[in-house]
Amino acid sequence: MAVILTEAEAKALLQKVLSFSKADECEVNLLGEIRGNLRYARNEVSTSGAMTNKDISVQSSFGKKVGVASIDEFDDASLEKVVRRSEELARLAPENPEHVGVMEPQQYIKSNGYFESTASITPDKRAEAVAKSLELSSKQGLAAAGFLEDRKGFTAMMNSKGLFAYYKNTNVNFSLTVRTDDGTGSGYVAKGYNDFNKLDTAAATKIAVQKSLASKGAKALEPGKYTVILEPTAAAVLLESIFFGMDARSADEGRSFFSKPGGKTKLGEKIVDERVTFYSDPTHPDLPAAAWSGDGQPQAKTLWIDKGVVKNLSYSRFWAQKKGVKPVPNPNNMIMEGGTATLDEMIKSTKRGILVTKLWYIRPVDPQTLLLTGLTRDGTFYIEDGKIKYPIKNFRFNESPIIMLNNLETLGIPERVVSTESDQNYILPPMKIREFTFSSLSDAV
Repeated sequence: MAVILTEAEAKALLQKVLSFSKADECEVNLLGEIRGNLRYARNEVSTSGAMTNKDISVQSSFGKKVGVASIDEFDDASLEKVVRRSEELARLAPENPEHVGVMEPQQYIKSNGYFESTASITPDKRAEAVAKSLELSSKQGLAAAGFLEDRKGFTAMMNSKGLFAYYKNTNVNFSLTVRTDDGTGSGYVAKGYNDFNKLDTAAATKIAVQKSLASKGAKALEPGKYTVILEPTAAAVLLESIFFGMDARSADEGRSFFSKPGGKTKLGEKIVDERVTFYSDPTHPDLPAAAWSGDGQPQAKTLWIDKGVVKNLSYSRFWAQKKGVKPVPNPNNMIMEGGTATLDEMIKSTKRGILVTKLWYIRPVDPQTLLLTGLTRDGTFYIEDGKIKYPIKNFRFNESPIIMLNNLETLGIPERVVSTESDQNYILPPMKIREFTFSSLSDAV
């Protein structure tokens, strides 16, 4: 059986699995994917790999007793075996007081994240894309280390009430670090797309090369509060702590930034600058996503923060039932609206500030304020009188993305970025922030 199934093939297989069920309710999830990658370091390819994965997961329930079993064999005997196993586990399990039954059939909007250009990538195409990158770094005597990974796959689900969902997609991620021969200069770039034709490894490499050469001979600046320009790659690792924290239950239970005393939440309150708007949209042409969540809830365009005001928090079906509201699934993507300024224009408008191209090693300090700490890396630069003056040594920062978005000066043009912490893709703008807190120096490059 093929790894990547069509919608009709997936439906037929899921119907067969459900036909073995003797439980009160049954839900079956199916996944198939093929991944390929090329890794390189010191300007030489070190590994070339591929991975194929296909498995089925069955959840059976008797009342509120639930059992889950998975298998990666697809003959009829194995399919029946995994259903029986999930039923055995359900009978042995204690009752789950938060279990809600499976959903009725749903209507899903159309979303297209599958591109033949990515699905048809061969080892030769990977090598060709990486060769363009290596040529540029080798020519300048720089050491390059990078990773190119592509994926094609599908997910599908069906339950005993007749709900069926299917989504097929492709993705390619490219990341690269370029170091100078003396080890004092470093530049980084990461690009992610659904469509391989959009990936220009040579153009991306030029960015990392330029940052690497420009960051040689860094000078130390005193820690303190500075105006900063965050490139989208740097902003992503801070903003996703907001994205991941927009959960109604943790807010209601007093465990998150979105909590208020007395069991209340910040839903409906203005928490950041009015220029800040976050939304999710599975049909976004530059960041398509599945039109259904893991439990089968339909995804639609959803405003999370609109003009600085919290418009939505995600509600699981159980928590929505408990609170008497409509469920809101966790988003499958996230887009931040921006402005019209280019990065160059933002630099030109800065009297004195710091350009941050990458942040890493992000750790939470205080979940109630979303205070985070971490380090700059791979090219940090001092700006004076509208020009990049010289590279500077890296800093440790202590900052909350909420405070940061209240100190917003300028938003630039949004672009698709890859988070260096989670590998998630977002659409985010560069941003100019005043009074960003750098707490100490770091000697790392």
